[in-house]
Order: sequence, then structure tokens, then C-alpha cells
Amino acid sequence: MSRICVLTGKRPISGNNVSHSKRRTKRRFLPNLHTKKFYIPEVDKWVTLKISSKALRTINKLGLYEYLKKLESKGINHGVQL
Repeated sequence: MSRICVLTGKRPISGNNVSHSKRRTKRRFLPNLHTKKFYIPEVDKWVTLKISSKALRTINKLGLYEYLKKLESKGINHGVQL
């Protein structure tokens, strides 16, 4: 499964490991993802999402249904059927 947040779109980025002697080797910075199951009472449905910690904090603040509606109003396809 890919390491991409379905709501924010965060994905791995690449960079360098830099040693004490300043020698650079490639590395990946992975997003902080969690697989979480949510209940949406407005549509009486359970959904399982792979989301970042930032998206989880926003869901705790707004609620999942409101967050999904906000993303839809911005024109972002989140892949969740309501």
C-alpha cells in the first residue's frame, strides 16, 4: 500500500543524509501516517482511512464530515464516498 495520506495528499519526499564529514547519501522522509477507522453518523457509515497526524488533528477539531465537505468545496478529491 502506498504511503500517501488520502486527505492531505502528503507523500514521501527525498533528501540527503549528511555525515560529519559532509558526505551526502540519499534518503527518504516518510509522512507520519495512521490507519484509522471512523464512523460518520450523518451518513451512518464506517470508513477506514490512511491519514497523517495533521489530518487527524483537523478531524478532531472539525469532525470528519465537515472536513470532507470542506475538501470538496476546495475541489480536492479525497476518495471517500459519502
